[in-house]
Amino acid sequence: METTAGDTLQQFVTAPVRTATYKRLLYLLLAFPLGVAYFVAFTTGSSLGLGLAFTLVGLPVLLVTLVATTGAAGLEARLATVLLDQEVATPPSPRETLDSDDGYLAAVWRFATEPTTWTSVAVVLLKFVYGIVAFVVTITGTSLVGTLLAAPFVYDDPGANYQFGQYAVSTLPEAIGVAAVGVAGIWILCNVINVVAAAGGLMTDAFLSVGRERAA
Repeated sequence: METTAGDTLQQFVTAPVRTATYKRLLYLLLAFPLGVAYFVAFTTGSSLGLGLAFTLVGLPVLLVTLVATTGAAGLEARLATVLLDQEVATPPSPRETLDSDDGYLAAVWRFATEPTTWTSVAVVLLKFVYGIVAFVVTITGTSLVGTLLAAPFVYDDPGANYQFGQYAVSTLPEAIGVAAVGVAGIWILCNVINVVAAAGGLMTDAFLSVGRERAA
């Protein structure tokens, strides 16, 4: 179904009162801690596995790291589906790919040659970068809007500094004007949240769709 200009305008205007906006905000708030956790786990596991590659321990460590990474990518797909209401491709479960009926070596080879094994690595590593962007957008945006909205209540506080270039807010009407800008900022921030969150879902889907049909 095509989105018309009227639909786009309606989505923009109603963004602050739509439940979907706050589900997407939750998605962004989760992005940073998850991205850090994924990055630390993957870099630790892969570094340890490569460092021990000359022993019998290294390859199993690398395999476990890749299995965990595929599981993390699957979690990302589920989060995008639930919180963003987007249809996102999911990687096959490691249990499915590592079915040992054909023998251990055949199962490992099948897992290693499955495209989503490696696109899952891309999803996990990019999640770290995306999480930083999401953190900056949500924290900076909410702090700025909150500061503007608080102007009528704290503009005359000696510790508050509402100065824009050479112009300083010193009266209640001026502070109310600043708060009005903050109200407009709510609409802008909510729509930025929606766009950034949707981009995260599209990124996940793009990588996990490689070599696979979209999950029904």
